[in-house]
Amino acid sequence: MNKINKLYSILLLVPALALAAGDHVRLDRAPINEDDQASLQRGARHFVNYCLNCHSANYMRFNRLRDIGLSEMQIRDNLIFTGVKVGDLMKIAMDPKDAKAWFGATPPDLSVIARSRASEAGSGADWLYTYLRGFYRDPERPTGWNNTVYANVGMPHVLWELQGEQVLAERKVRGDGFMKTEMALKLDKPGTMTPAEYDQMAADLVNYLVFMGEPVRGNRKTIGMFVLLALGVLFIFAYALKKEYWKDVH
Repeated sequence: MNKINKLYSILLLVPALALAAGDHVRLDRAPINEDDQASLQRGARHFVNYCLNCHSANYMRFNRLRDIGLSEMQIRDNLIFTGVKVGDLMKIAMDPKDAKAWFGATPPDLSVIARSRASEAGSGADWLYTYLRGFYRDPERPTGWNNTVYANVGMPHVLWELQGEQVLAERKVRGDGFMKTEMALKLDKPGTMTPAEYDQMAADLVNYLVFMGEPVRGNRKTIGMFVLLALGVLFIFAYALKKEYWKDVH
């Protein structure tokens, strides 16, 4: 019975230990702007070109891209490469069984990935931004790639031609009165983009993923402001009515 209790206690601690380990990852602040339609449009293009081949977005319709300033003709001509309609969901043709056999796990749906990755360490946008910039060469992994945010990731670095190839290398940093060594990413082979250009691309893609997690956020904020304004006006009338009703009561 004691052995069972000890095993049960260990199993209870596993999730807490995993969460604690994840909190040690330092996340970079994602420089996104949800009101920047040009950035959102670039992010939608990147998502369709590089992500939608393997990752679905089963809770997002193509025509919701009208909310970021695109017309149905622009969506159909520039962002739809199959026979689906503008009002259809962003699904993929890849069979989940084939995907699991190829990658070791079925690529997750990305509809709400920005919301699901939020934690005490940072927002979901910060996690995604750091993740997209955190791939490095690792010959011990089946795909040849690993990630500083998601250790032993099964996803290959599909953007490596743009970013280039990074490696983990030692670097000296100043501690509390002494020098210490830590592992950091180093660009070993440049890609077709400069580091600044790739960071901007990652930011645009993350900006779109945040939008896709809640496309009605802008409308919700606008409606909320009108509701608060209406409640403010009603409060003035309610207060005036209260004073008039109770003016003769002592």
